[in-house]
Amino acid sequence: MKQRDPSQPTVRPQIAVSAFSSRAELARLLQLRWLSVVAMALIALMAFPLLAPAQPVSPLLGVMLVLVAANFALLAGGVRAGAFPQLAVDLVAWATFLYFGGGVTNPAISLLLPLVAVGAAMLPAAQAWTLAALAVAIYSLLWHFHVPVQLADAHMAMRLHLAGMWLSFALSAATVVWFVARMNAALARRERDLAAARAARARDAYVVGLGKLAAGAAHRLGTPLGTLRILVDELGRRSDLAAETREDVELMRRQIDDCRDILTSLTRDAGQQRAEQGGTARAGEWLDAVIARWRRLRPHAAVELQCDRAVGNAAIVADASLGEALHNLIDNGANANVASGRDGEAVQVVAVSAGQQLTVDVCDRGPGMPARLVDTLLGGEAQPGLTDGIASPVRSKGMGVGLLLAQTAVEHHGGALSFHPRPGGGTIARLTLPLQDASR
Repeated sequence: MKQRDPSQPTVRPQIAVSAFSSRAELARLLQLRWLSVVAMALIALMAFPLLAPAQPVSPLLGVMLVLVAANFALLAGGVRAGAFPQLAVDLVAWATFLYFGGGVTNPAISLLLPLVAVGAAMLPAAQAWTLAALAVAIYSLLWHFHVPVQLADAHMAMRLHLAGMWLSFALSAATVVWFVARMNAALARRERDLAAARAARARDAYVVGLGKLAAGAAHRLGTPLGTLRILVDELGRRSDLAAETREDVELMRRQIDDCRDILTSLTRDAGQQRAEQGGTARAGEWLDAVIARWRRLRPHAAVELQCDRAVGNAAIVADASLGEALHNLIDNGANANVASGRDGEAVQVVAVSAGQQLTVDVCDRGPGMPARLVDTLLGGEAQPGLTDGIASPVRSKGMGVGLLLAQTAVEHHGGALSFHPRPGGGTIARLTLPLQDASR
């Protein structure tokens, strides 16, 4: 199975630019034609035998069968045509049907209007006007040219004719409302997709900007970190340091080394092979590595990892950005514990492998995340100053940016990030990732 490159932008929903380019609109046209077929069948097999038994119905059934064949050809993919030709075919079919069925005296003449209304909703202006002109021309021709209907009972036929006019009007109104309502729903979905795509592009642009800033910061921070390492080494060589102070100096040395390694990895990871060229990793080993690095950076905070047995053999596509995403979630969990006065509480990391999905829950005992904060951070509108103006006890420096980067990294790996209240208090940050074939 081909692996997706997590370094590439996430594929967003594509918005159709042609009115007839989507399968949904093709399906609506097919359904509209099936309605025409049903109406023709009722007229040919029920109305004419009742009102005009001597009237031949074989031409009417022939037109109906042509429409049925056209629909099956569309379903089989043997015909490629736009909306205008399809609606024009329906108009011509009804014209032929009405020619053999009494012309304008047939109440079904009103069924030309739904086709015109559908064309006005789907087609460009020029084609919609052309379709309307075709319908008017058909109506005008049927006024003078048609096969008369020989009625068996003129009095009863008039009453049934009026009933047929009412039925045709009701059917036309229902068809127009049904089609336009579905078109409006499709347009609303398209607007939502466009808004999501715009928000995703804005978020990706922001993340790219952060990447450029990070590259510059990595270059500039090398010198002060080197100076700090020299000073710490000098302090460590002093013989008059107390044992407790010497432990603190050693901790400072390890922290400086970790910072230097992080800055070095910014350049090294940028040149690594992409995910489809060998970026798969064992989920258990990946989790152990991320948590071990987090413990080195925050030795005074606690984290506990719980994995089910299947996680050890599960394989995922993981690069440095995904590790940073989990690192940020654990860091935010520890900060939330501190904010609630429970800094001694360990952050729980629970990993479960089920089906083709790995779920990693990062659980804290903080004050919780308000729904408005989660919507702001992960709702596609996150920008610089994400948490400004949001009164939240769990807010801390960099939290908004960290969650934004985590969401972007997870989405680029085909996963999802969500937040849920934790029973007993706190928050569960849930990271889901697709599993890969472990045999690769």
